[in-house]
Amino acid sequence: MLFHYLGEDNSHVINIGSMGGVQGSVKFPGLSAYSSSKGGLSILTECLAEEYKESNIKFNCLALGAVQTEMLNEAFPGYEASVSAIEMAQYIYSFASNGSRFINGKVISVSNSTP
Repeated sequence: MLFHYLGEDNSHVINIGSMGGVQGSVKFPGLSAYSSSKGGLSILTECLAEEYKESNIKFNCLALGAVQTEMLNEAFPGYEASVSAIEMAQYIYSFASNGSRFINGKVISVSNSTP
């Protein structure tokens, strides 16, 4: 979970999910516990957005696809993602800073590939 304080009574909480937890996305053997936990995080995000909407705290979940990390290397040896960890970090930072102006309580798929 990433918390970004945007000023008095204006905060943005971003949960970092996974495409593995998004309904209808490709699922992979051996990742059922991981994918299930990410699916739960998506629902938690939606619930918290509703519970805190009067306090002006925004909650969103970014469901990330393949990003070139150690975890990806372990799960999918030899697979090369087209997105680096630095590129994704920059995207997340930008969304944390500006995304809550227009979006609250959403699970946003951030993926251009499926390993």
